[in-house]
Amino acid sequence: MSSNPGAVGGPRPARGSGGPTGAQRSSDRAPAGRSPRSADGNRVLYRGGRVHSPATPFATAMLVDHDMVAWVGSAAAAEAMTLDETVEEIVELDDALVTPAFVDAHVHMTATGLALDGLDLSSARSLAAALDQLADHVRRHPATTVLGTGWDDTAWPEDRPPSAAELDRAAAGASVYLARIDGHRAVVSSALADRCGAAGVSGWLGDGHCQGEAHHVARSAAYDSVSARQRRAAQRRVRAHAAALGIAALHEMAGPEVSSADDLSNLLALASAEAGPAIYGYWAGDVETAVALGAGLGGDLFVDGSLGSHTAALRVAYTDAPGDHGVAQLDADAVYEVVVRASEAGLQAGFHAIGDAALDIVLDGCERAADKVGLSLVLAARHRVEHCEMADVTQIARMARLGLVAGVQPAFDACWGGPDGMYTRRLGADRARAMNPLAAMAAAGVVLALSSDAPVTPLDPWGGVRAAVAHHTPASALSARAAFSAATRGGWRAARADGDGSGVLTPGAPATFAVWQVAGELVVQVPDDRVTAWSTDPRAGIAGLPDLDGPDPTCLRTVVRGTVVHDLLARTG
Repeated sequence: MSSNPGAVGGPRPARGSGGPTGAQRSSDRAPAGRSPRSADGNRVLYRGGRVHSPATPFATAMLVDHDMVAWVGSAAAAEAMTLDETVEEIVELDDALVTPAFVDAHVHMTATGLALDGLDLSSARSLAAALDQLADHVRRHPATTVLGTGWDDTAWPEDRPPSAAELDRAAAGASVYLARIDGHRAVVSSALADRCGAAGVSGWLGDGHCQGEAHHVARSAAYDSVSARQRRAAQRRVRAHAAALGIAALHEMAGPEVSSADDLSNLLALASAEAGPAIYGYWAGDVETAVALGAGLGGDLFVDGSLGSHTAALRVAYTDAPGDHGVAQLDADAVYEVVVRASEAGLQAGFHAIGDAALDIVLDGCERAADKVGLSLVLAARHRVEHCEMADVTQIARMARLGLVAGVQPAFDACWGGPDGMYTRRLGADRARAMNPLAAMAAAGVVLALSSDAPVTPLDPWGGVRAAVAHHTPASALSARAAFSAATRGGWRAARADGDGSGVLTPGAPATFAVWQVAGELVVQVPDDRVTAWSTDPRAGIAGLPDLDGPDPTCLRTVVRGTVVHDLLARTG
């Protein structure tokens, strides 16, 4: 939620092997949900489509052998291959597009699943509409505790959040917990506040509003009402929804401030037992728990909060709150200790840092850690910075030197950027225009991994690519190719799981891909119009992508290491 636990990836398990144990080092850890063999056939030929492959930009067919891509090539070669008796299944693509599957590199699975089938206020256009939505939800779903998310007071004409008294009236006295869209502040009903004692804890703002420790107390009390069965159903719902969007892997950002160790453990167990997108787990707590879970250390380890809640740590005070610099939850000494322990243990650490002052803290701690354990160990760990929205040129250069990965959310710019957006209100026009410097980070060699931070913004991989290309600040925009790479290969790189070729469709790479029905021709889009004409020339040999100005492609099939996890395709044999 603008949060962060750290994740670790590793080489895929040997064929037929079981999953790794929780005590394994992060560099040996495989994500939950990887299937060692195809459940749908040994050798499958996909033909008559368009295959997005750098090795063969104009390929029309692909052969999958168990869990690997065996061949990518032309229609003529595919026709000859149909005579090969070892090809057990032929899938007619009918001009569909085959691409590497997406990775969402920062999500909160249980909260997202509950929002998918619960009270999501992100579409409410006013405070009054949000209260009406709450009242309607309570009428249709009587419950002792109501969980909701997604309200954004900066988008409402009333320009304020609801009060406890308003929740009490709308919910007829039920216990209510409504998280702000960024997940760093909430408003709770009188019944819930009385039950959990949040009013007596640091961070209680009065009138039902809470942040910091009071928010954690209220959130824990609210989520304690969710049964194990409901949590598992929510997690299944998210995995199925993600698969239908062409997402093959998700990075779960767990921690004591956003979920629980049991929630993460159960999610990883579910992903190991049932086919679906792979799950990389990050735990923003103690090292021992992270190792026992087989998770990365941190990820959503909070250095600060969010801009919307005035809790992101800033060098210069908020424009709309003079004198307020936000809240730094960790200092450089704490970051140093985490990075040293993680680097020496071969673990990957991750930190939530939205404000520029928070990023200073992360960089200072990481540089001191590199002096202690050696830069080579820090580089090998590939530590992460989540969100990283206010990085300047000097900070970006420091990130590149340390080999830090940036987990970024282009949808944040789409939602809150621009001259009339929340960023401008909080920071002023100049600082707002410099937010989310995606192009500068990519140009400096910082690995970018696109994500949604769901449920803060929805799972929407093509929307994320589009938002990165259509950045409110054109100089910060990515080309479509760079954005697509950050949304696919970037996620595997962020999880340190790219050593086997994940994220690229070439012979020998894992058979993890999505099949798309696309309206219109494929194009090559870049921010610079001077290059567009050359890039769309077939002689350039550049694999095209769907036109981002058109409708989103429809996902017809998602395959994770040879196993079909979402399917709308007809097959022939």
